[in-house]
Amino acid sequence: VPQAQPRVEELSELYRELSQHPGLSTACLGPDLTTQYGGKYCSLYTEWSQRDLARAENIKFCRQYLIFHDGSSIVYSGPAGTCSEIKDELLSRESPSGTLKAVLRKVPGKGKEKEKQFLEVWDQNRKVKSIDLTALDKHGSVYDDDQFGCLAWSHSETHLLYVAEKKRPKAESFFESKAPELGTSDEDTEQPKKEDAPVKGEKFVYHEDWGETLSTHSVPVLCVLDIEGNSILVLEGIPEHLSPGQAFWSPEDTGVVFVGWWHEPFRLGLRHCTNRRSALFYMDLTGGRCELLSEDTKAVWSPRLSPDGCRIVYLENNVLGPHQQCSRLRMYDWYTRHTSTVLEAVPRQTWGAFPGIYCGALPGMCWAADSRRILLDTAQRSQQDVFVVDTATGTTTSLTADAPQGSWSVLTIDRDLLVARFSTPSCPPMLKVAVLPTAGHEAQTKWICLQDAPPVPGITWGIRTLQCPPEQEHPQYGGLDFDAILMRPSEGPTAQKLPLVVMPHGGPHSVFTAGWMLYPAALCRVGFAVLLVNYRGSLGFGQDSVDSLPGNVGTQDVRDVQLCVERVLQEETLDASRVALVGGSHGGFLACHLIGQFPDTYHACVVRNPVVNIASMVATTDIPDWCLTETGLPYKPDALPDLAQWTKMLHKSPIRYVEQVRAPVLLMLGEDDRRVPPKQGLEYYRALKARGLPTRLLWYPGNNHALAGVEAEADGFMNMALWLLKHLQ
Repeated sequence: VPQAQPRVEELSELYRELSQHPGLSTACLGPDLTTQYGGKYCSLYTEWSQRDLARAENIKFCRQYLIFHDGSSIVYSGPAGTCSEIKDELLSRESPSGTLKAVLRKVPGKGKEKEKQFLEVWDQNRKVKSIDLTALDKHGSVYDDDQFGCLAWSHSETHLLYVAEKKRPKAESFFESKAPELGTSDEDTEQPKKEDAPVKGEKFVYHEDWGETLSTHSVPVLCVLDIEGNSILVLEGIPEHLSPGQAFWSPEDTGVVFVGWWHEPFRLGLRHCTNRRSALFYMDLTGGRCELLSEDTKAVWSPRLSPDGCRIVYLENNVLGPHQQCSRLRMYDWYTRHTSTVLEAVPRQTWGAFPGIYCGALPGMCWAADSRRILLDTAQRSQQDVFVVDTATGTTTSLTADAPQGSWSVLTIDRDLLVARFSTPSCPPMLKVAVLPTAGHEAQTKWICLQDAPPVPGITWGIRTLQCPPEQEHPQYGGLDFDAILMRPSEGPTAQKLPLVVMPHGGPHSVFTAGWMLYPAALCRVGFAVLLVNYRGSLGFGQDSVDSLPGNVGTQDVRDVQLCVERVLQEETLDASRVALVGGSHGGFLACHLIGQFPDTYHACVVRNPVVNIASMVATTDIPDWCLTETGLPYKPDALPDLAQWTKMLHKSPIRYVEQVRAPVLLMLGEDDRRVPPKQGLEYYRALKARGLPTRLLWYPGNNHALAGVEAEADGFMNMALWLLKHLQ
């Protein structure tokens, strides 16, 4: 590229600037305190994450704020001190009274020692307990993920509940032996305890795991720490065919409630898969019995206990089918044992009505103080909004309908103080607070900005809606429309036609919401218009839209993206001779399809861990059911695809169109990707090389499907931007 070196420095400086914007991850409200004048205030603890390019890692830091309120409105709010980095904390949780805090911490081993895990308890000004879980050796590593993991205080604040890997017996080969120490006879040598004695012949036994990002998780167990007694109890009595997680204490601390996932006949990938068979269970700690609380033929997650201890709400999907769906909100009454449906799945989104629930989880604290209303955020077409749900009547009210358009997320609600995150494609995350009004007046919610984020200059954006032509309508789900978010550079000569980067999302059942996204913002600042396409099948448009895509991948989604591209090229000041594709996972699948099916439209392509050949992916991915479901075939664990099914999978794959590809292709692959194994990208790379097409492959060790390692993400952006600039000159 002419003048490559100055361009590289300019790009790296731009990326360095934009990647420094922190993300807001968690918030926790402290107990109410009273001033000498009778006013009430509380502290707000927040955790943020930020990329540190010099250290090539994501760092976490915390910041505290003070909120003065009168119960119905916020009188004053502001920061209390500066932020500070959090080191080696894996999990943390405040006790119900707010006077204690539990922290799970990793501690590097000394010398040749392995890394250790400590469970700490802090009061308001000191550490009162530090328990070496590794030395106690009751279980393996504690889970700190958001799929199984939890750190739950008992209501009495005397016990902590968490999830860990089951202790695995030591194993050795048949011929492993240790020489006796000098000066000892067989009689003097201390024999290991029977339960600690290594098991011969078990050294190389395969242990299943839970797939992408959960490869260290195999057999989870529930563990209870008695804080006073410094003792750990690993709970027994959970059925062998279940893997427990997302646990909390039942009312009166008589037992624990948890989600149990079926893992027979074998484990399927769980990350981003809210369609795995699971149910809600109660483990009675006094009698030792395990009781089923929900239906056992569904997929459930995110159980949340009301402040009065009477009700548990949770999310529910059908088993198998699309990995993400429009979910039901269910409620279990602890005392009547009755389960009701609060909200059903919504077939079609309509403005002014509730769009349906499309969220990975409910907020950790989602109940209003009245133990009747809950708060949640959900996609509403191409934006994300906050809703309050009356669990008694099923009525819903938007708390963000009159607020700025973008992406809103609930972080926590406590004593009706509501904390949220807000961002747009041109504005990084900011912190918002409000008081939840009384029932019936929720639309009057007044949001106050507690931590601002100045908008990034040089970016304008808007959402447009498209309708496919009659010949492309789905025969069963007609009349569906879809959206796209168009971002444009707002600086520079207005008459100049801009190059266009088209980005379809992955999933395919996910969605671009109008929030802050680093890559699109950075590409926009480089000088590209960016088109983010929410084709039919995306979340936020109703269950009919989700159901329209399985069986039609490679055609319906491809045509939707192409229609969108042709429409914006007609209606906007864009250069039709400089159009490129960027996509990851199913977005990469679509990008590879589009450069093959419409080779005249696209002049460069960048794909990250793309699905290239569904037929070859089915035997290597952690989600083989995805391959069959999206092809339009039924999935059964014991069934092998027949010749017609293999043919159909291949027929719907982009590898079929490789002969027609003319655009130069840059591939980025994560070596540790379990979802779309890197052999998929290699298969495409070889097919392109064999045909003499310009192609380049980047291979990222230590990175999985998301390619979210700080170094891989930064290197990926630089290579992507330089590739696009080179081939769209």
